[in-house]
Amino acid sequence: MKYLLGIDLGSSSVKVALVETDTGRCASSASYPDSESAIKSLQPGWAEQSPDDWWLYFKTALRRAMAAAGADAADVAAIGISYQMHGLVCLDNDLKPLRDAIIWCDSRGVPYGRQAYDALGGDYCLGRLLNSPANFTASKLAWVKENEPELFGKIRYIMLPGDWLALQLTSTPATTECGLSEMMLYDFTTGTVAVDVMNHFGFDESLIPALVPTFGEQGFVSEAAAGELGLCVGTPVTYRAGDQPNNALSLAVLMPGEVASTAGTSGVVYGVADKAVANPRVNTFLHVNHTLGVMHCVSGCGIMNAWLRRTLGVVSYDEMNSLAATVPIGSDGVSVIPFGNGAERVLLGSNPGCSLHGIDFNRHNRAHLMRAAQEGVAFAMCYGMESMGHITAIHAGRANMFLSPLFRQTLASVSGAAIELYDTDGSIGAARGAGIGAGIYASTGDAFPGLNRLTTVEPAADNRYREAYNHWKTILEQINTQKI
Repeated sequence: MKYLLGIDLGSSSVKVALVETDTGRCASSASYPDSESAIKSLQPGWAEQSPDDWWLYFKTALRRAMAAAGADAADVAAIGISYQMHGLVCLDNDLKPLRDAIIWCDSRGVPYGRQAYDALGGDYCLGRLLNSPANFTASKLAWVKENEPELFGKIRYIMLPGDWLALQLTSTPATTECGLSEMMLYDFTTGTVAVDVMNHFGFDESLIPALVPTFGEQGFVSEAAAGELGLCVGTPVTYRAGDQPNNALSLAVLMPGEVASTAGTSGVVYGVADKAVANPRVNTFLHVNHTLGVMHCVSGCGIMNAWLRRTLGVVSYDEMNSLAATVPIGSDGVSVIPFGNGAERVLLGSNPGCSLHGIDFNRHNRAHLMRAAQEGVAFAMCYGMESMGHITAIHAGRANMFLSPLFRQTLASVSGAAIELYDTDGSIGAARGAGIGAGIYASTGDAFPGLNRLTTVEPAADNRYREAYNHWKTILEQINTQKI
């Protein structure tokens, strides 16, 4: 039996899947660590992780998945990588990390992004980057340049987390055009590095490694990596993509008008478009098939659920979901504003943080907080979806917060979009991407055997969902206008 190896390098864990090449069936999957991996926050708004930890997590998850499938090294036909987007890994001349990675939810780059937007102009940023430089990789690197100038002077290459993982596997430093768009260093009008952004920040173009295709030959497992991982020397790496474009691929969301969603550490709605969307409340990136991916992100999603579970002493997420379901729609007047891990662009640069509203000490308990938290995330996702046009259906994997019937029903009922749940995840998507890149599948359309729709959640005709959402939105707008 031959397998496609998919790797999903997330901020909570690294997950690995082995997918059978002929049937598309997931033979095994495993993740590590078993609880959420640590995010270092040395100052408010900072978020860092060690690339060395990612490698350790990957090795452990790979060993578990290979054992579960009974797979040998020679059984792995190709490797695909999905990764947390927008991070910054700085490498020295020996291709070793100079510091911990500054990951996607770190907000220290925000003022540098604002300055770049003002200096370059809205027409340039929205017309050629299809984004504000905001808090993306380029702005994070600008922070390093100003605050760690000695370290900055030692940087040979900058990389995204997935680029770094591919480097460990292949010893080949590279990134993709899609990756450049995530860094905010891609000019959509020329299809090249955004020279004006590089010049504004004072970055040399040599910091960017060679470009490889999203699908196709990106390198081969090196002798050193093979010895460490128990894989065969020369196994090809044939796909890499950021987690949200990859999640869309895993759900076969490839055509304009199709929409994917995920609710892991962050909550994301990601739609495919065939023309630029110059809307400052959403992000636009190059999709895996070089259409456009339009994205709205709520940074504090699963991470808030995890915080609640730890803080309230709940044993499992299943218990949380059961407790939350005992509370009526609208959480009996309790509302949660869920932006405790940043607000991305949907609030145009403002960050109200996380706050609780409407607590009555005589009536409310932890179950109310749990429901209000799930509703708050669903409401925040719907708030962003209002900037994305009319959406009739959302594809999602049955994972993370989409495991909660309450969350699914709230999101469907407020957005008015049916939610189609599929038996897939990011690591399985990365494996399918590897099959496309290796030519194992004749076309992209042939890459989805075994992708099964589990159920469809239709919007409920219950006015209480919309009433609760409007109440939540009033609170958010009062916070943003400093009336609370």
